[in-house]
Amino acid sequence: MSTAAAAAEWRRRLGRRQAAARVFVAACQAATLLGLLFLGVLLVDVVRDGAPYLRPALVTGFPSRFPHQAGYASALVGTVSVAAIMSLVAFPLGVAAAVYLEEYARPGRLVRWLEVNIANLAAVPSVLYGLLGLGVFVEGLRMGKSVLAGALTLALLVLPLTILASREAIRAVPLSMREAAYALGATRWQVVRHHVLPYAAPGIFTGVILALSRAVGETAPLIMLGALQYVPFLPRSVWDYFTVLPIQIFTYVSLPNPEFQRLAAAGILLLLAVLLLLNGTAIWLRARARVRW
Repeated sequence: MSTAAAAAEWRRRLGRRQAAARVFVAACQAATLLGLLFLGVLLVDVVRDGAPYLRPALVTGFPSRFPHQAGYASALVGTVSVAAIMSLVAFPLGVAAAVYLEEYARPGRLVRWLEVNIANLAAVPSVLYGLLGLGVFVEGLRMGKSVLAGALTLALLVLPLTILASREAIRAVPLSMREAAYALGATRWQVVRHHVLPYAAPGIFTGVILALSRAVGETAPLIMLGALQYVPFLPRSVWDYFTVLPIQIFTYVSLPNPEFQRLAAAGILLLLAVLLLLNGTAIWLRARARVRW
């Protein structure tokens, strides 16, 4: 084949590749716009139905058979309590496990076995975690249908996600940073504490945001655990009965009165506000860590 023919063949193949790339980009943009369109329609529908019920009684009122008196006080407190305890348990354990696997563990069968199981646990359906929490925390450890049992169950749910995200963030730290610290006489713990973790903090907080968003919106594991649908009081300790916003919203949606369904739409807006508040806090911490380190 002559040089001119080879150049023409190369340009023809390059044109096909560029055309395929443009088609792929257009398909991705269309899929993104379609998803945003459906999301926008759902949000408009929820705001239209729930906006008239956005009143102080929505936050201060307890479940009631009268829609204009019903609220989400117990569910709101239960959601915040469960999320707070879950965060205190799951995120330190997840980061510690990631640090051990990336910085301390020697490659071998045990590490490979742990990695495979962590990846598999991240894909396990959430309802199975509910069955696990029911058997271990509610029945095995005699915690009952308490706030603590629900928080620990959700901690098990998000722990694999936290470990995977933290490992990826730690793995992204340049090796030269570790070598420079070792060259100056730092110990392994000093390298991890003063160099690796601060550098990886933004990525770790990103994983925390994703895990927290999933946990707050979960319903199936808490239903399996025995979370109540009607709680006319605020939980005063970690041993009290509880409910959360997704379960309370599901309860109102299942009632035949149309006003309760509009009240459920207002509860969805309240849940979105809680998610935005929690995620906003995590994003602020991530931005602060990025600026500081």
